[in-house]
Amino acid sequence: MQKLITSIPDVFELRPKIFRDERGSFSETYHSVKYAELGITDTFVQDNQSISKKGTLRGFHYQLHKPQAKLCRVVQGEALDVAVDVRVGSPTFGKWAAVVLSAELQNQI
Repeated sequence: MQKLITSIPDVFELRPKIFRDERGSFSETYHSVKYAELGITDTFVQDNQSISKKGTLRGFHYQLHKPQAKLCRVVQGEALDVAVDVRVGSPTFGKWAAVVLSAELQNQI
């Protein structure tokens, strides 16, 4: 797993190792020990999937009292994922980071 830094220090792009052969491909989408080795020690407690038509804009999510770490990826096509730092007092407050997620790269944010 490769960890790429974005313009917001707590937002990362993750790129797994993809093993391809004539049958298709294999990659680990999550491995707690490998994530911890990258400094990502959040506990992921829920797994969701949504399917969107082309041109769909999904809303921003912000939890003030019960903050959640999020791990997003795309299983078909591509999507632009944008993170905005709304933490008052943060050195990157108001800044944003964007990553194009793609099924081909199998990358995550």
